[in-house]
Amino acid sequence: MNVVIAGGSGLIGQALTDHLIKDNHNVFILTRNKTNKPSKDHVTYVEWLDESAAPERHLKDIDAVVNLAGENLNSGRWTKEKKQEILDSRIHATREIVNLIEKLELKPNVLINGSAIGYYGTSDKKTFTEDVETSGEDFLATVVRKWEEEASKANTVTRVVYTRFGMVLDSKDGALKKMLPPFKFGLGGKLGTGQQWMSWVHIDDVARAIIHCINTPTIKGPVNITAPNPERMKDFGKTLAQVLNRPFWAPVPSSILKIGLGEMSTLVLEGQKVLPKKLEDHHFTFTYRDLQNGLKNLLQ
Repeated sequence: MNVVIAGGSGLIGQALTDHLIKDNHNVFILTRNKTNKPSKDHVTYVEWLDESAAPERHLKDIDAVVNLAGENLNSGRWTKEKKQEILDSRIHATREIVNLIEKLELKPNVLINGSAIGYYGTSDKKTFTEDVETSGEDFLATVVRKWEEEASKANTVTRVVYTRFGMVLDSKDGALKKMLPPFKFGLGGKLGTGQQWMSWVHIDDVARAIIHCINTPTIKGPVNITAPNPERMKDFGKTLAQVLNRPFWAPVPSSILKIGLGEMSTLVLEGQKVLPKKLEDHHFTFTYRDLQNGLKNLLQ
């Protein structure tokens, strides 16, 4: 296959690229500047988002386009300006991706548009699958809804899949890496009430699930990429402490996190129980279904 990736330098983009080239597929990574990029077999860097760039000239016989571009949610306190930047970066990148697909002489078979389970809003009691059509009303839900609406404009020319990622676990980067230091020093504990749901997923299953969506023509629309067994925060923390052979005792009150993180504290203080119904209905097999095995693979 020939696969285009926007956001190829991010956590998911790197993992997806590694999985694709391992199977001898060709990856074309869209970038603002292709100088000083690492050289890899089967990987080509193509400039975009520049007035002089014409990426469509370098992309022939493309099978799939994967859009993972957007400002990192954890890149700074959610000021009014930062929230606008988070939204604008996703809308702009997705609009450019749709424009690029329309310019390609041969259209790809599918657009995989990175999204998030934040679409559903937060809840301690509800369970969300792709059958839920109404979005939440908080900031993240609004961003995801507008993001997916922009991607939906490609429906006239190709199949579109919205991959709604849960909390992606990887030892090198992402949320887990930020959580590890206090646990390693024996200071791990629940965050807030501990009752909030954490719909997690192992990075390897994320990459495999995206490829499964590319290769399964009957998959379209929203797809939850979360492990089948979400955990409440307190249970997630206990399992992490067990895997690291460390105590679990030092709770961090919600008030402290709200003071320190502001509105961004919703990422850890609130959650949603999300299940990957569509993936399982389409015969995807998770390598890491339960948290303990997933953490052991990453940390031991």
